Amino acid sequence: MTGGPLGPRRWPWLLAVLVALGLAFYLLQPILLPFVLGALIGYLGDPLVDMLERRGMGRGLGVSVVFLIFTVLLAIALLIAIPALVHQVDALVRKIPDIYRWITDTLLPWLQARFSVPVSALPEIDWTSRLAENWQSLGKATASTLRGITGSGAGLLAGLFNLALVPVVAFYLMRDWDILMGKILRMVPKAWQENTSLMVGQADEVLGAFIRGQLLVMLALGVIYSLGLSIVGVQLALVLGMVAGLASIVPYLGFIVGIVSSLLVAWFQFHELSALLLVALVFGIGQVLESVVLTPILVGDRIGLHPVAVIFALMAGGQIAGFVGVLVALPVSAVIMVFLRHAVAHYRASDLYTGE
Repeated sequence: MTGGPLGPRRWPWLLAVLVALGLAFYLLQPILLPFVLGALIGYLGDPLVDMLERRGMGRGLGVSVVFLIFTVLLAIALLIAIPALVHQVDALVRKIPDIYRWITDTLLPWLQARFSVPVSALPEIDWTSRLAENWQSLGKATASTLRGITGSGAGLLAGLFNLALVPVVAFYLMRDWDILMGKILRMVPKAWQENTSLMVGQADEVLGAFIRGQLLVMLALGVIYSLGLSIVGVQLALVLGMVAGLASIVPYLGFIVGIVSSLLVAWFQFHELSALLLVALVFGIGQVLESVVLTPILVGDRIGLHPVAVIFALMAGGQIAGFVGVLVALPVSAVIMVFLRHAVAHYRASDLYTGE
């Protein structure tokens, strides 16, 4: 039992390495954001660079071309989306008093009359002063944060350095991705290299399906919902559509959140049943496109993460390491899932399971 690739003498070393990596991640979390973002960009761009390289383009030039494409797409998205989002969020804030008034004056009495349920009245709120206070608090918090950043030269330089570090890290990782992966694999004990290479390949397939595929599905759904709601004439179409697209990271959650919030907004805006039917049609078309076209083509059935596992991974990542933890939660979960499959297969083939 000591000479095999999974012998008991090697497991303590493997566990020690994993614990050390987890501890290092936890301790270094405050400085990891530019490296995590850079690694994400590098991973997304590596297949495109490989494709250009196979067509005769040099690795460095291919990285530059892909990097330029990413930069242009990001700039266009920011220039188009940010002003529209700011305008629509402001409009959403202004609608809060009307929504609250409808709940207290219409929805609660209807529920009480229809179901004979005692419903306590919501308190009266002076929304003019309340919103002014909240926006003032938000302004004070933003100003305090800016003063804290700009008041310290070291803090300002650190923030600018982290921001500038992301494209630098992404460029070099994209350029040397295959070399780095090969070096990491060669550090694995020789007895494990064959199995490790197989598992890494499967993990890469799962990660590629999620990071490249699922993110594209989320973006496509956000665009589809936003355009559809805009055609119907629903206010806040961009906000509602993008929120629904982002929420689709959990299966069916984006559809539920999007259609419920959009129906409410459409009812407040039009007060017509036909508008609600058109909103339902938009989300029905989006759901059909996701099920029949987007997910089969862009993702396939390679992720295999249960919706509850997705929710738990996101919450656990945020609890452990904040925003950085949220970024790495699902990729790490996908990789762990691949290794767990092999561990379960090894356990079922062992004497402990078979009883022999």
